[in-house]
Amino acid sequence: MKEYKIAVIGLGYVGLPLAVEFGKKYKVWGFDINEERVLELKQHKDRTMEADIEAMRIAMQNGLKFTSDADDLKGCNIYIVTVPTPIDQFKTPDLTPLLKASETIGKLLDKDDIVIYESTVYPGCTEEDCVPLLERYSGLRFNTDFLLWVLSGAY
Repeated sequence: MKEYKIAVIGLGYVGLPLAVEFGKKYKVWGFDINEERVLELKQHKDRTMEADIEAMRIAMQNGLKFTSDADDLKGCNIYIVTVPTPIDQFKTPDLTPLLKASETIGKLLDKDDIVIYESTVYPGCTEEDCVPLLERYSGLRFNTDFLLWVLSGAY
């Protein structure tokens, strides 16, 4: 049986609780570019109150780790992207966090890895905007060398 090593990219209101839940059972890296946030979480503190602190402690004892260093994610085989997609006053999405996350993951992907997008984006965004970055940075081909599960909310 394959050992699952999960990376949750973005530790906000979706990513942190998800990382905590998976961390109770699997090896999980919770990744965020905000170093201050990561240091806080390592100390069992969550000023945003997104996760149950006791559940987070338990998950950290069972395999949940936090990092802001993408190199720590090497060896993961499931990547779950939970970064925000902010919109402006005209409801135009800023895809920068999503595209940066795709680039970061693309540099780490191996054959047969799984990428899951759990972000609120418009239909087609993952296939049209994110997958090309995954392919470019990994050298892999979508649904040929690795799988991509698209779980996204609607605007």
